Amino acid sequence: MTETTSTPAATASDAGVPRRNVESFNLDHRTVAAPYVRLADRKVLPHGDVLTKYDLRFTQPNHAHLEMDVVHSVEHLFAEKSRDHSDAVVDFSPMGCQTGFYLLLSGDPAYEDVLALVERTLQDVVEADEVPAANEVQCGWGANHTLTGAQEAARGFLAARDGWSQVTA
Repeated sequence: MTETTSTPAATASDAGVPRRNVESFNLDHRTVAAPYVRLADRKVLPHGDVLTKYDLRFTQPNHAHLEMDVVHSVEHLFAEKSRDHSDAVVDFSPMGCQTGFYLLLSGDPAYEDVLALVERTLQDVVEADEVPAANEVQCGWGANHTLTGAQEAARGFLAARDGWSQVTA
């Protein structure tokens, strides 16, 4: 049996829509106030290992989104640079809606430690001089990148640092 927990927020079922298996589909996206960092899920696996998933929401759902080349470049940069700061990083994945990313970590880090990891990594993005693996050999769409776009998105997220823990308006 796998134990699952997530951060309480207004749910989609509160809005009269059916409950879904995917945690983010049960979040009422109308009630959130991006940018934020939210514990989206915590799973205890059958042998006791813990995985934690964080929702890093860059833009307000259904009102704004990141362009695909920005999403792609932030993904490459954060996935590479975050591992310079933590061995707990399992994955960093974009949301299909292009409003943010999921950060998957092994273990059960303190929320403040996750915020520090995100802050250090995004500072690295701002200071980067290239998008790692932005080529046809290492990437499935090597031409679809923008360093300046990724840096602008990172700067915007960093500028809202004091509000990252405030998920709802």
